[in-house]
Amino acid sequence: MKKLLLFLVLAAAAGVGWYGWTHREKAAVKAPSFEPVEFTRERIEVAIEATGVVEPGNRIEIKPPIGGRVEEVLVVEGQAVRQGEVIARMSSTDRAALLDAARAQGEAVLRKWEEVYKATPLIAPLDGTIIARKAEPGQTLTAADTALVLSDRLIVRAQVDETDIGLVRGGQEATLTLDAYADDRFRGQVRHIAYEATTVNNVTIYEVEVEPATVPERMKSGMTATVKFVVEAADDALTLPLDALVRRDGRSVVLLAPRGPGARPEEREVKTGLTGGGRVQILEGLDGSERVVRSSFDLPKRQESGSSPFMPRPPGRRP
Repeated sequence: MKKLLLFLVLAAAAGVGWYGWTHREKAAVKAPSFEPVEFTRERIEVAIEATGVVEPGNRIEIKPPIGGRVEEVLVVEGQAVRQGEVIARMSSTDRAALLDAARAQGEAVLRKWEEVYKATPLIAPLDGTIIARKAEPGQTLTAADTALVLSDRLIVRAQVDETDIGLVRGGQEATLTLDAYADDRFRGQVRHIAYEATTVNNVTIYEVEVEPATVPERMKSGMTATVKFVVEAADDALTLPLDALVRRDGRSVVLLAPRGPGARPEEREVKTGLTGGGRVQILEGLDGSERVVRSSFDLPKRQESGSSPFMPRPPGRRP
């Protein structure tokens, strides 16, 4: 009988201790608090990103019409040229031999033959920029050798994953960023989408050519770039932070600031639009004059180990 009574007393004590400990844990959890969020009017974009490389859009290798010696090169790399401009002059093998013989007879004889036997000019076939100078005066070239390389424009050739290529279309707006100058952004437009895929590191990709609206001076052939293809965009959109939305039975709602002490926030259903950059466009339900809040919970401090009534306390620690 005494053992039964002792067991009942211990069980009651344990139950009281467990009740007090669990309720102390619950009391440590504070009621949710709310913080205001701000509306903004801004451009919001839905976009996909891809990496790319700056390349000549139309790379033209200028080769001499005849084999012979380069007499002079009139351009340097990076120089803009016009269609029909003389960019270099060459002597045929016969002319070079004749001039060398005339030079041995004196300057007067040399000038005479230079006037009689003109050098062959190399002409720029179109407007563009010299991107490579492969010949220097005195060098001998054949008709198969490249003297200069001309490009009429620079483009970015981007690699788009097969899962995203369906969102890219000709004429689509894009934002370009050179990796070397990450703070500079400039606009571009999709010029061509490859019809045949290639495999890179076991990933199926399609090459997309993006032509910049203007080519920055810093942009050079061979640079790496990041291309952001704008799928959808809205200017002057009313937006809120994405985490200000609450889902209720498939509906999107926001919380409006409580009207007084002790009051609960009011829920307002909204219609949303585009989402991007951590913000969401509000189409209906708000006009920007409301005070929207979001809940923020102060997590309870974790109880020190040994706080359970069933855990032994280290020596010297008081309850």
